[in-house]
Amino acid sequence: MYLSSVRVDLNALTREQLFDVLEGGAYTAHQLLWTLFADTSEGERPFLFRQEMEEAANGKSQGLPRFYVYSTRRPEAVAGLDVQCKPFAPQLAKGERLAFRLRANPTVAKSAGEGQRSHRADVLMNARKPFSPGERTSQACVDAMETAAREWLASRAPSWGFHLPVAPEVGAYRQHALPKDKGRPIRFSSVDYEGLLEVTDPGRLIETLAHGVGRAKAFGCGLMMLRRP
Repeated sequence: MYLSSVRVDLNALTREQLFDVLEGGAYTAHQLLWTLFADTSEGERPFLFRQEMEEAANGKSQGLPRFYVYSTRRPEAVAGLDVQCKPFAPQLAKGERLAFRLRANPTVAKSAGEGQRSHRADVLMNARKPFSPGERTSQACVDAMETAAREWLASRAPSWGFHLPVAPEVGAYRQHALPKDKGRPIRFSSVDYEGLLEVTDPGRLIETLAHGVGRAKAFGCGLMMLRRP
């Protein structure tokens, strides 16, 4: 695996791409990063990414886009993208505790009735449903949504090679609508998690890092960043 930090030359973007990237547009970001893996076989997804906005040197800008990328192949240099890349082969031990950051798309399968296919439901919106419209800005509703987000991650953590010794921080819940040339836009949500994990299965956790957590991986979700606290 490889870990890369990618900065975009904003002058190399079209006006439409520029505004989309500055607003965190996942589709444009995905298309830009694909150029680093131009000879990828059809159907293969060799990378995960996470977009962040970093403060400009003068401290006055609204922020410049930066991407963190995990990939199974070394990215190729292309004009307009400044790539700093290094091999990524973490040495993990069972019982080790690591700080983590994760942007994920928490969903659950919901039955659509007998004879019909189930569909994916947003975990936080599902927790919000029991509250009346007038209650949906209340602290009780916010707490229920955050609890649902934490439980989603904690219940799946063992299958991903870790467990959560303390409840993680939950923030930056966003709903996204990505336009398509035809039909309805692609809709998904994302949640930012930050906290502490304990490694239970080092090999499985490394696989999780490579393959990503949850869904919407093509749109900037699923990349888990680790560091030793």
